[in-house]
Amino acid sequence: MRHAYWRLCVFLLIAVWPLYWLYQAWAFALGPDPGKVLVERLGLGTLILLLITLCMTPLQKLSGWSGWIAVRRQLGLWCFAYGVLHLIAYAVFILGLDWSQLAVELQKRPYIIVGAIALFGLLLLAVTSNRYSQRRLGKSWKKLHRLIYLILPLGLLHMLWIVRADLEEWAVYAVIGGLLLMLRIPVVMRRIPRLKGRQAETSNKPEING
Repeated sequence: MRHAYWRLCVFLLIAVWPLYWLYQAWAFALGPDPGKVLVERLGLGTLILLLITLCMTPLQKLSGWSGWIAVRRQLGLWCFAYGVLHLIAYAVFILGLDWSQLAVELQKRPYIIVGAIALFGLLLLAVTSNRYSQRRLGKSWKKLHRLIYLILPLGLLHMLWIVRADLEEWAVYAVIGGLLLMLRIPVVMRRIPRLKGRQAETSNKPEING
């Protein structure tokens, strides 16, 4: 397998954070409401991983190194995994697994619906991120994986709705996300310089694939 050590390093780096946060919660290092902190960190981690995943294609075009594309699918799957953990943490620590409270929460916090739609989009990309799905879906496969360009704005809207009183951090992620989406405009993409020879073949790989 190409770039095996690089793939392993990326895997370990991403996997260690939820474990570290759980350790902090166990050690009472997350303040008086560790459950809420875990929910917030997992949600933010999902958004950050989504942005990092979208960085892989521009980085590959700029550097010519295929290692960026080699970890793109892994990053996308980790993004979905963090989103699922975010949902589980919300159900456990916020709802207390009391599903009768969900309707009340949806009325008070409609951003939950936006987040759920974004997570469902990530689910579609995750389950179709394999070569079997690519063969089965044909040309529709690439169109389906363009959902990532809708999922990112939904994720940003979800976060904006939560942090309305403090927009500085959100603005940073929004600007980065906006720039990454602009890079997907064909006329902009063609202007990205290639520093090392010919671009590796990536046209048949979605943003969540690698």
